[in-house]
Amino acid sequence: MQKRKLGNSDLEVSALGLGCMGMSFGYGPAADKQEIIALIRSAVERGVTFFDTAEVYGPFTNEELVGEALAPFRGKVVIATKFGFKLDPNTGKQAGLDSRPEHIKQVAEGSLKRLKVDALDLFYQHRVDPEVPIEDVAGAVKDLIQEGKVKHFGLSEAAAKTIRRAHTVQPVTAVQSEYSLWTKGPEAEVLPTVEELGIGFVPYSPLGKGFLTGKMDENTKLASSDFRNILPRFTPEAMRANRALVDLLGSIAERKRATPAQIALAWLLAQKPWIVPIPGTTKLARLDENIGAAAVELTSDDLREIDSAASKITVYGARYPEHIERMTGR
Repeated sequence: MQKRKLGNSDLEVSALGLGCMGMSFGYGPAADKQEIIALIRSAVERGVTFFDTAEVYGPFTNEELVGEALAPFRGKVVIATKFGFKLDPNTGKQAGLDSRPEHIKQVAEGSLKRLKVDALDLFYQHRVDPEVPIEDVAGAVKDLIQEGKVKHFGLSEAAAKTIRRAHTVQPVTAVQSEYSLWTKGPEAEVLPTVEELGIGFVPYSPLGKGFLTGKMDENTKLASSDFRNILPRFTPEAMRANRALVDLLGSIAERKRATPAQIALAWLLAQKPWIVPIPGTTKLARLDENIGAAAVELTSDDLREIDSAASKITVYGARYPEHIERMTGR
């Protein structure tokens, strides 16, 4: 597995990371713990060194899982986690945003314990909190860096202006936002901004929450606890309409002796050398497939063909319901 640096920082990670959220949260019932620990360790054996979690996934259980799985590899892997949500003390459910400096410091202490580490490699603000100036957020993380509890500061789903303001207080190492062939929003302002400032970019949901693998269609039945049930793009009508994008990936994949998922990931890797996608999975075969994307070579002609064909395809359905979308791009 090739390595990439996140922007101008000294943070070097595998070209593809592993998104861990779906192992215990969001995509239906949690998978078997011992199987997932084995999967995470298999990823390390295959050269993956970048793992993504958050306190809110579970809540807490995903960090504990990742901490236990990666305990034998301390110092050899990079674990990213996140702060910024308020959790209801009774139910553990999300109850709004909270990026007050004192809360950030409390979250850091909890994450250090659950991940069983001395310092958090990369600490993202999960969503921008309009009630707390971003300068105060960056200042709180700067304090944690000076105390040796955090190594790098990141932002998730932040707008270009917010990234600039944060970066003046504490250099931002990475910005994480949804980015894929069916979610190209970051191309307008965020990608040019992070390139200018020397910040790495980490696309989450690089396979369109599973849709771009070609394994889903309008007849796919999701578990009742799968959060895709509430996403406008996952209605049967939208899935039927968005099939055109999967067909495009499939036609390129056939020519390249690859899979649609590998083409979707290879397309992201080809955009910039400081982009590191974090596809998630709970299956070893899918992990191997995703890792294989790093070896898929897309020529400039291939990329032109993909971009030209994709630009003619209208993606149906919003990314998120309105109440969730309001928390992004601030």
